[in-house]
Amino acid sequence: MSTKRRSKYRLEQRARRRGKPVEVWVTDEEKAEIDARANSAGLSRSAYMRAAGLNHRVGAIADLDAVRDLVKVNGDFGRLAGLLKLWLAEKRGQGARPFDVEALMMQFRELQHQTRAIMSRIVFKKK
Repeated sequence: MSTKRRSKYRLEQRARRRGKPVEVWVTDEEKAEIDARANSAGLSRSAYMRAAGLNHRVGAIADLDAVRDLVKVNGDFGRLAGLLKLWLAEKRGQGARPFDVEALMMQFRELQHQTRAIMSRIVFKKK
């Protein structure tokens, strides 16, 4: 492709980028609903309508909060796993008592339950 052709192609490509408005007639209630959904997704009305019209997934800001919670729980898993590893690496008789290890394992199970609950909240909220 010649330089002249390439330049023209790039110029045409830039000129076509989101430069055409699309009118959609809605009631006041529908507009309010669209605005609320766009706001909950952290998008402008235009960006929300574009994504919805092109059948792209529109995530909500609430998803980010749930993921943040999941990261915190995952950090707790890491800390508990480190403690368990330390206890198990100690010399025999100097490590944790079996009762303490069992209590730690119960905490692991509780954290696993919390993680599943958070993940379910993310997944089933989308449907």
